Order: sequence, then C-alpha cells, then structure tokens
Amino acid sequence: MNLVLIGVNHKTAPIALRERIAISREDLPETTRALAAVPGVTECMIVSTCNRVEILAAVEEQGGVERQAAKESPTAGLTAFLHRHFGLDPLLLAPHLYAHCDGEAVRHLFRVAASLDSMVVGEPQILGQVKEAFAVAHAAGTVGGQLEHLLQSAFAAAKKVRSETEIGSNSVSIASVAVELARKIFGSLEGRTVFLVGAGKMSELAARHLVEQGAGAILVTNRTLERARRMAESFAGQVIPFDQLYEAASQADIVISSTGAPHSIFGREHGQAFLHRRRNRPMFFIDIAVPRDVDPEMGKLEGIFVYDIDDLQQVAAAHMAERGREAAGAEALIAGEVDRFHQRQRAVNVSPAIVALQQQAEEIRQAELHRAQSRLGLLSAEQVAAIEALTRGLVNKFLHPPMQALKQAARENNAARVEALCEAWSLPAGAGQENGAGQEPAGAGQVNEPNTAAADGRVSAGNAEKEKAEGAVVNQGSGAVRL
Repeated sequence: MNLVLIGVNHKTAPIALRERIAISREDLPETTRALAAVPGVTECMIVSTCNRVEILAAVEEQGGVERQAAKESPTAGLTAFLHRHFGLDPLLLAPHLYAHCDGEAVRHLFRVAASLDSMVVGEPQILGQVKEAFAVAHAAGTVGGQLEHLLQSAFAAAKKVRSETEIGSNSVSIASVAVELARKIFGSLEGRTVFLVGAGKMSELAARHLVEQGAGAILVTNRTLERARRMAESFAGQVIPFDQLYEAASQADIVISSTGAPHSIFGREHGQAFLHRRRNRPMFFIDIAVPRDVDPEMGKLEGIFVYDIDDLQQVAAAHMAERGREAAGAEALIAGEVDRFHQRQRAVNVSPAIVALQQQAEEIRQAELHRAQSRLGLLSAEQVAAIEALTRGLVNKFLHPPMQALKQAARENNAARVEALCEAWSLPAGAGQENGAGQEPAGAGQVNEPNTAAADGRVSAGNAEKEKAEGAVVNQGSGAVRL
C-alpha cells in the first residue's frame, strides 16, 4: 500500500493554471467519487482552495515485476486522472505538479493543516478547508481507516501548533493583506463604499477588516439572495439583487469578489463603464476567487486597480520575517508529530506477528488441554472455569515479553530485529512485514495484555455460569474441548 499526494499550489503554479483545475464546492463530491474509481485507489480525498488543489490517496502497490513492466509509479494513475478530468495537456501540467509518497506525503499534509505551507504562514482558514475536504470525502464514502487515522493525527498536530506557538498571533490573512493594499491606494478608508460580490467567508473577513479601518457603506450581492441578506445584516449593509450587479458596482470604491463562477464576471468593458459613471474616480478590485472573477485586462485601465490572489502574496511576503521564529518552532513541533505518527504506524504494522504468536500459543494450549482430558475426568463448571482461567493466564504471561519486544522493534523501525524475532518463534513467513500505514490486519484488535486476574486463578461467577450453561466447553472457537 502506498500513500500518495500530488497537486499544485501558489508556489508551483500561476493562478492562470490553478483556476483551470479548481473544483467548486458543489462539484467536489462527484469529483472525489470519480477519483475513487481510478484503478488501484482504495481511499482518497481532494483539497481545493484558492491556493492549492491536492489529491491525497491510498493506492494499492503492484508487484515489482509488474510495476517495472508497466513503467508506472504510485502517482501515475492520479496524474492521469488530473489530465483526463480537466482536459489538460500533460506537458502543460507537468512542470508545476509536485508529488509526495508515504512519509513525505504525511509530512506535507501535516504542514498544510498547520498553515506552514500557506501563502500567509499562520493563517487560520486552511485547517478548516482541509477538514471540510475530509468531511466531503467521508460523506462520499471514499475514506476508510487509513486516511481517517492520518487526517485525525494531522488535525491534532495543527491544533497543537496553534496552542503551543505564537504563529497565529498578530493575525495576517489574505483578507487583512487586501485591506492593507486598499489603504495604500486610497490613503484613508474613511467613508469608502465596499461592495461584496459573493457572500463567502473570505469576503466577510475582508469586509470586517475594512469596517475596522473606517470603511463606510457595505453593499452585498449573491446569487442566493438569502445568503446576501444574512451577510448584509451582520454589517448593517444593503442587499443588491444579483441582476443589478453592474449598476451597483459603480457606486463602490472597493469591490471584493469571491464567487464560484466558472469564468470572469467583470471584463474590460465593465471597467470602462464604471469609470465613466464615476467620472474617473479610482476603483479597487480585490479578486479572491479561483477561477478569477475579474478579467486581468480590466486592470490595464487607468484608474482601475485589480489584485488577484497571487498579487496578494507579494504583500504577504513582507510579514514572513516577523513570523520566522515562530514558524521555525512550529516546523520543529510538526517534525516531532510526524515522527510520533510513524512510530504509531510501525507499532500497528507488527500486529500480524502478534496475532500469529497468539494463535500459535492458543493452538498449543488447546492441544495440551485435549491431551489432559482423559486424566481430568468429569469436572464441575467451577473447575472448568478455573482451568480455563489458569491456562489463559499462564499463556498471556509468557506472551507478554515477546509481544513487547516486537512492539519495541517496530517503534525503532528495526525490521531486521522484527524478522529475527518472528524466526525465533517460528511465526509464518511475512508475519512481521509492513502492511501499509494505518491499515490494521484482521484480528489486530484482539491483542491481549497479560490478565493478572486470570493468572491468579480468580474466576468470576459469571464465567462459571456461562461455562455451565454451554456444557462446560473450555473454548468456543474451533477445536473446543468438552470435558
């Protein structure tokens, strides 16, 4: 089993490419299910934001000879899915695509969730976006135990970063960066009219920052009128019907656009009309949508200032030095959390050996009970329960040291010692091999620690009654011995 992550983000691909593979919230469930249908994919999820599109998947590994013959890598099927689903030329996407497998995929996911890979390090939105992507995949039925365990660990690590470092202090976000740009353009934001096109979270954050800086009237429009109404109420603003978008826009000094439209809604011709109505008073467009809502051509007009999500990165870079020390601390914390995750996974991966050891011991116990049957004669239910408790207790006590030795070898990633221990106890070939991160083998949950009560011969009345009712059967599994 391979864990694979491929994608593009604001560091590797321009917005012109990212908007071609952006997935809307409405389309995300269907796209995730389509990804799950790719041969070899057993679990998957997709994170699609304005800054990144990433696929995370558990992929079945082909055998060595088959893999070499097909000249495939674990990423091949996922990359082909991107090309096919979005109609992209492989040569266009290849230079911008990154891929991580297994341990590197885990590390990348942890850094993304902790906002260490964001355009603005420490911004709080990305964790919620990853959680939403996971929830969509869970509802679509495309995640199981492996990704479930991985994502919950990533969320816990991100929470630890927020609580144990100051990386989120002096909060910097795309919204606050946009407000800083607006202040540079207008000098003062006092009394400026703001038009929110799209009632999303980012628009709300930007508007809140603008109001804090003295912005005046707030206009809100959205294709869903009720959402626009709720947003307007929170700012004591005015709702604009979406079909009056262009008439109202010319009233605004600052337009914040973040719709889910598949193409631009503001073109050069709209900008010319706005300037005419405003008698050439400047307008500032903050386009935080992917795909973009504002045609870049509009930004070439004198008096129209257009900034998209990539333009905002330049301003965000100025804040990186201030967060350098906290980011370094967060990176160290994440590295430790990734190591702990791998240690837990390696401990799980010796479960087949532990289960095989227990099964072997149980077979010996049953065989010895069977040999002793003729000498024991007819026993009462209490005697049967006592023998059952005694033999199980002894077996558990003898198994405890080798089980702990296996777990310790796994935590140390000492594969040679795991194999040596398996050989010493004559376990089946391959019992100590890894079976994939986070994937527990059947029966792994049945691993028992020593039962001291049983070893001491203490047997509950309930056990005795149960044995009596079941005809004094020593063990209910295959090979049960009736005394």
